[in-house]
Amino acid sequence: MKRDVVVAALRNNPKSAVKSPVKPRESASDLAWRVERLEGQLQKLSELVREHAEDVDRLVRIVAEDRDVIRRQLLRKHHEKVRVRKHLRDTDSRNGLDS
Repeated sequence: MKRDVVVAALRNNPKSAVKSPVKPRESASDLAWRVERLEGQLQKLSELVREHAEDVDRLVRIVAEDRDVIRRQLLRKHHEKVRVRKHLRDTDSRNGLDS
């Protein structure tokens, strides 16, 4: 039903449905300005991408350092627990021998 309405509208007024892509001629100075503007935008975009990459690198380094610190802390706690267990075993075995 909707298709029929669209087709009927196109048949009644074909000029409104199809617009010709006629653009006014641009002067050489307008084209040069647009090219310069695009080059400036491309340069700015390149700078932003580079800054973003540097920020990401910094964040990765910070996370890696934090991870290493946490890993060392956990390892230290683990070694402490192992020493305590070893000490308790040694103490228990001495007490067993003393009896």
